[in-house]
Amino acid sequence: MKERLQQLQEEALSELRQAQDLKELQDVRVQVLGKKGSLTEVMKGMRDLSSDQRPLIGSLVNTLKNLFEDSFASRQLELQQQDIAAKLASEKIDVTLPGRRAMSGSLHPVTLVTDEVNEIFSRLGFAVAEGPEIEQDFYNFEALNIPKDHPARDMQDTFYISDDRVLRTHTSPVQIRTMLKHEPPIRIIAPGTVYRRDSDITHSPMFHQVEGFLVDEKVTFGDLKGILTHFLNEFFGDGHAVRFRPSFFPFTEPSAEVDIECVICGGDGCRVCGKTGWLEILGCGMIDPAVFDSVNYDADKFSGFAFGMGLERMAMLKYGVNDLRLFFENDLRFLKQF
Repeated sequence: MKERLQQLQEEALSELRQAQDLKELQDVRVQVLGKKGSLTEVMKGMRDLSSDQRPLIGSLVNTLKNLFEDSFASRQLELQQQDIAAKLASEKIDVTLPGRRAMSGSLHPVTLVTDEVNEIFSRLGFAVAEGPEIEQDFYNFEALNIPKDHPARDMQDTFYISDDRVLRTHTSPVQIRTMLKHEPPIRIIAPGTVYRRDSDITHSPMFHQVEGFLVDEKVTFGDLKGILTHFLNEFFGDGHAVRFRPSFFPFTEPSAEVDIECVICGGDGCRVCGKTGWLEILGCGMIDPAVFDSVNYDADKFSGFAFGMGLERMAMLKYGVNDLRLFFENDLRFLKQF
């Protein structure tokens, strides 16, 4: 048995030295210490030895096993260092090449426009207010002078959750909620998400609006025109003509649509403005006394105006985007431009 162990030691150590890579080295280890390895077989055969031989042979087996494992670890480290040296010799890095910059995120164009609108109106003394997106019928329609049988409800293309719950179709409910909580003077803008059943290149079932309103004593339509004209000049830059056209909204009287000289062609007429030279920007008007009745304001003492605009439309005109769906497709080629 001693002679067999001596022979096994010489063969195992020789094979370790001859291993040329880590795979061959691992194969040698399996041949010696694996389940069917040569040293493992010797250890299994010790049960056939006499009680006098077993301690001596057991000591020799343990010595051989320790020697093999130490030699294996030493050869493994040597081969690993050889691999590293070979890689360093074969792989080259050109340190003069420009680095690969990690892609950094940016604010969405609609967020950029929302922030700019908020900033402009904050300089005019308007505070920002918010409200729930799942809204009661009272706040979304009835308090805004749109009773259940009013034809204007058909214009809204509403998502109904129940008879009394809707996904808000505009941010105007924030106006009602604010006036019910606070007495005039009030000067508020309310940006947020709204929902309507409509979808094409210029409409989305989910989009963003900003509602603005001001209530105080002796507020006039001239105040409304002055603030909106100032806002549009700040947002699009000076030099664009602005016009107000009579219109209708259930919650304002008188009401108006606001147009700005086409920011694409400068008023000469192009495809974007339909050859008219004008772009419709927002709707506005003086708050209807019926709305004041809903919030218990004295319409003889107070007056006010309100306006609303689509933030996607503002972003399309500001950045020259021709398809509304680009704002919702999450295409990095589009978004990284901002």
